Amino acid sequence: MSGFSKIEWTEITWNPVTGCSKISDGCINCYAARLAKRLQSMGNKRYTNGFAVTLHHDLIDIPLKWKKPRTIFVNSMSDLFHEKVPVAFIKAVFRTMEDANWHTFQILTKRSERLVELAPKLSWPSNVWMGVTVESEKYISRISDIAKVPAAIKYLSIEPLLTAIPKLALNNIDWVIVGGESGPGSRVMEAEWVRSIRDQCQKAKVPFFFKQWGGVNKSKTGKILDGRIWQNYPTK
Repeated sequence: MSGFSKIEWTEITWNPVTGCSKISDGCINCYAARLAKRLQSMGNKRYTNGFAVTLHHDLIDIPLKWKKPRTIFVNSMSDLFHEKVPVAFIKAVFRTMEDANWHTFQILTKRSERLVELAPKLSWPSNVWMGVTVESEKYISRISDIAKVPAAIKYLSIEPLLTAIPKLALNNIDWVIVGGESGPGSRVMEAEWVRSIRDQCQKAKVPFFFKQWGGVNKSKTGKILDGRIWQNYPTK
């Protein structure tokens, strides 16, 4: 339920919650749902329920046992702000993040409305980064929501990028990640969409991280944009 990650913008994953449900266009080809199905078929006890939302109370304190500072992606296999995750459980996760202050925690949600609702009830230590997924122009309201959250670092995951997003409100954003969809059924991402976001980030002086072009074989398509790799991080 935790392990070193191949996701380039983090180091390790921590999954006190597994399972989710699809709520927007970026969810259609969800990699976590595919992986959960495979793990269930392999008899993994954490996925007895498949991709149904499942709380793993015994994993809440795991980061406290990791003594070496790490960058940790919280719930790569779920969404901490899913409506089926109780507020008390979310608070417990936040307490662990606050206590494990030598780590950096990265949270990502598509449920920005619930995030805004619960944010005043949560502690926001400086080692917690909060992000929202904005896969197309249709979901830019999530940017307004994340701007209301008192996280030290607020970021956007524009992955999978499904449409052009010509106007991003970046004045309260500290980091932008962009990537194309990968795996079976992956949808095409146009280069001009990526360039537009990169240019907007440069104008606003927001670090820009280009993860991948994606596709069925993402290792073949790579991550080169206009002759170079763009993998900038926010200042912690």
